[in-house]
Amino acid sequence: MFDIKDKNVLITGATSGIGRSAAIKLSSLGANIFFVARDKDKAKLLVDDIYKKSEKEAIPIIADLSSQSDIRKAAEIFNSHNLPLHVLLNNAGLINKERKKTVDGYEEVFAINHLAYFLLTALLIDKLKEGNDSRIVNVSSGAHAFVKGFNFEDVQSEDVYKPFKVYGYSKLANILFTKKLSAILENEKITVNCLHPGVVSTSFGQNNGSLQKYLFFLAKPFMRSSERGAETSIYLCSSPEVSNTSGQYFYNCNIAKTTKWAQSKADADRLWDLSKELTGVSWDIN
Repeated sequence: MFDIKDKNVLITGATSGIGRSAAIKLSSLGANIFFVARDKDKAKLLVDDIYKKSEKEAIPIIADLSSQSDIRKAAEIFNSHNLPLHVLLNNAGLINKERKKTVDGYEEVFAINHLAYFLLTALLIDKLKEGNDSRIVNVSSGAHAFVKGFNFEDVQSEDVYKPFKVYGYSKLANILFTKKLSAILENEKITVNCLHPGVVSTSFGQNNGSLQKYLFFLAKPFMRSSERGAETSIYLCSSPEVSNTSGQYFYNCNIAKTTKWAQSKADADRLWDLSKELTGVSWDIN
């Protein structure tokens, strides 16, 4: 029977929104929280809040997930603790109004929302295998339905940049990654699932100009709180009910339907090979 108490949990995007709510709740359930954060001040605030609520010492790892070099350093730091990893919650994400490039030269939304998940998970896979009955949880979105298949012809959105479509492609990538990785880890004691948190009332997306701010203002009365939005993440990280469930997409703590494009094995395979090329990892699972 899976019990989150005293399990080691690593969370990305934990200093705000649903990631923050998940970190605080999982700590209150007895988990040992490690988290990746870009901002040292925000990281300290989260460490203080977790201690006040659970008297547990969360451990921040300062890194920028838009940089593959930083992601590698973050993995090295966690690995240096010589601890097994029981739960990896890939939660960090963003939407941009305009196209931006990372230090590696990749389109930023695709880089952070997908490639960071892919690379960090690859670098921590040995620690997850040590965890024995470990879990990988990827925060996707219902926004994967914004697009009809992954855009392999313009992966870096150089030809056309439409914010909600670019975001949708990245969230579709999360599901394809989840399904492919689940199949690869079929014989390991590691489950891989993803989720739609719902439309959450946080600061997410509000740094992208007047139109997005106006849309968020109109939709806010119908949005859920970050605590409510984190419920499915927490469920997938901690519930014994999903101990033997892998390769699924969840919403409101239940398996949910995806678009047919999110079910494409051919696209999952193609994206997997592309992601290996763009991150330089072999993903050899022994």
